[in-house]
Amino acid sequence: MRPPLLLLLLLALPILLAAEDPVRVDYACPAADVDKFGLTCSEDEPCDVFLELAGAEGVGSTIFAVGNLHTVTTTLYGVLLMSGDGGKTWTEPSPRIEGAALDQIQFPDFQHGWASGVMEEPLARDPFFLVTADGGKTWRRRPLFNETHYGSIQQFWFDSSKSGELIIERSQGPGSVYEIYETANGGDTWTIKGSGTKNPVLARAPAKDSMAWRVRADAPSKTNRIERRTARGAWETVASFAVRAGVCK
Repeated sequence: MRPPLLLLLLLALPILLAAEDPVRVDYACPAADVDKFGLTCSEDEPCDVFLELAGAEGVGSTIFAVGNLHTVTTTLYGVLLMSGDGGKTWTEPSPRIEGAALDQIQFPDFQHGWASGVMEEPLARDPFFLVTADGGKTWRRRPLFNETHYGSIQQFWFDSSKSGELIIERSQGPGSVYEIYETANGGDTWTIKGSGTKNPVLARAPAKDSMAWRVRADAPSKTNRIERRTARGAWETVASFAVRAGVCK
């Protein structure tokens, strides 16, 4: 299972040369990946690979974005992007994560950040965080559960470097559809607060319409756009990314 279409490990690889052009997050699609993901691609019937951005966050002059690379049917890699110059040039500060999608990112301060992700194939399972304590220079992967757990992080929010909460939306199995967890130690451990079939809301998290950053798909230009809210409440484009990332044959 993979999110709807909008959409070689790399470490800190520059991917933008001209600020006026859409950023290209290139994917070479080696033959090993075609076999690994079971893609039915060939020279006669190639498979396009797309970039889908899902979330963005600004920390001072640094901007982060998260998303995934995918074909029409298969999620290939979760991707974390970073710009240290206000969106002019971009790097990937963490290796791409095979078979995963990254969905949301948040920094409660200038040093501590979390990016939520989930393994997508064949069903959403084993939600995790990428975590940084040095302003995004380095990241480490931290699973939420010690055993296989079907579902994904629907929403999360940290008030500080220690205190946070999240909602898990379960995709498989009996029982409650939604689970609410909280942490008091920066996500080292999580305690379940409640569960149910009604979609909950995190009381601590701000409303979506008050967020300072967003990502938006622009169909006419075939780009994903990172936008920032101005002091007057309007949205301005900080960077745009080409949707098409490569092709598998």
